[in-house]
Amino acid sequence: MTVTAPADGSPAASLLEEGAGAGPDRAFRTVTLVAGTMVLVILLLIAVTMTVRAWPAFSEFGTSYFFGTEWVPSEGKYGILPLVWGTVLVSLIALVFAVPMSVGIALFVNELAPRRLRRPVVTVVDILAAVPSVVFGLWAFYNLLPGFQTVFNGIADAVAGIPVLNTLFGPSTGSSFMSAGLILALMITPIITSVTREVFATVPENDKSGALALGATRWEMVRGVVFPHSMGGVTGAVMLGLGRAMGETVAVALIIGARPEISLNLFGVGETMPAQIFRQLSEAGALLRSALIGLGVILLVLTVLVNVGARRAVVAVDRRVKGTA
Repeated sequence: MTVTAPADGSPAASLLEEGAGAGPDRAFRTVTLVAGTMVLVILLLIAVTMTVRAWPAFSEFGTSYFFGTEWVPSEGKYGILPLVWGTVLVSLIALVFAVPMSVGIALFVNELAPRRLRRPVVTVVDILAAVPSVVFGLWAFYNLLPGFQTVFNGIADAVAGIPVLNTLFGPSTGSSFMSAGLILALMITPIITSVTREVFATVPENDKSGALALGATRWEMVRGVVFPHSMGGVTGAVMLGLGRAMGETVAVALIIGARPEISLNLFGVGETMPAQIFRQLSEAGALLRSALIGLGVILLVLTVLVNVGARRAVVAVDRRVKGTA
């Protein structure tokens, strides 16, 4: 016997909608709505509470807090630009080294590696992602800084007579923006790799096989099929790594040099916002504590702006790739 579903709008259809499946559906919608709303509420509460605690510093120093170029709490100077500069510069250095490496590892695991080699590589990457940041910091502080100093000074000597390059790559003590950026690159590579690998795995096999069947080389298939399909997911992976890099504290504090200044010398010492909070907060007075919490507010705003900008860029690229622009 064949049962025909009633047409929409009929009394029987209404009875089916109000039947056993309607309650669970409504409950599911409610739970997901609450979960999604809670994320926004929590973010808003964090921003509001931190801004309230940072307001004494904002009101006391005014625009000099946001645009000042000197951060010397002992002299009452609270200009955050050197700390913002250090945070952004170190994070960009980390991304420059980590993103190509992460994408390369993900492509190797998904497209090139023999099956017997994939699991060990994935396991090692996952283990690296779980290593605490303080371990990386201590390892770099005791084992890598002398080597960094030798290598950086060798590069500085080699470019000493070349304009621009001699400004970007000057003398070094080992502790530097570049040292912190390289360690951060090592720390965020497993995170970006893991997410990117999962995104690449979602590319339909039929699309890849079709490209190869039409005569495309493996690189042409990756460039024409895998990358366009995965652009949004890869951007999300990069943003996740950027968030880790911008917020990293202990490892950076150990090897960056703790001197807040705006310098174009990538081999020179500097400071970041999280590292400064880590150094000062435990012994800070009321005003300094408020200024340090203000650094957290600025870091939150920077992270949100970078993510929003990245999402807009991905949408624009997707439209251009798909021909809908």
